[in-house]
Amino acid sequence: MTATTLDPTTALIMIDLQKGITAFAAEHGVDEVLANSEKLAAAFRERGLLVVHVNVTGGAPGRTSFSRPPRELPADWAELVLPVEDGDVTVTKQTWGAFHGTDLDAALRERGVTQVVVTGVATSMGVESTARAAHEHGYHVTIATDAVTDMDPVSHEHSLARVFPKLGETGTTAELIALLG
Repeated sequence: MTATTLDPTTALIMIDLQKGITAFAAEHGVDEVLANSEKLAAAFRERGLLVVHVNVTGGAPGRTSFSRPPRELPADWAELVLPVEDGDVTVTKQTWGAFHGTDLDAALRERGVTQVVVTGVATSMGVESTARAAHEHGYHVTIATDAVTDMDPVSHEHSLARVFPKLGETGTTAELIALLG
């Protein structure tokens, strides 16, 4: 469903826009994701709305069929690509989603946030996990469709077409900025 409204207390949550992740997504439109996330962040700040930067420094410990060899991450792996400004919140997570094991929900509730707009990498992992948790926590959820990408195009399209419409609304950066008024 195309986004219809944004609450007066909407927050922007940008997932894993960090050096280590964006480097993997370079061939998958990450420049557009960064540019659109930056436009949204500027629009949110201009209106006094919360901007949240999320990075990841670890991974869930469980076994998976898709094994990743243990490796040492580069020192700048978790360094955010977009600038953090005064009033922004930074959350560091250890799993795909930004809610589990972090103070994100408390930070949002403390500020009276009722809706979140989510951008970032990867659509089917960090973005989807965060959107699902936001929905389960009772927030209205909106995904900026041109500010998300995934290294797997099929998973990206599946999340956009099948998952996100069940969790909330979707819209382009321009549509969401227009809804901010």
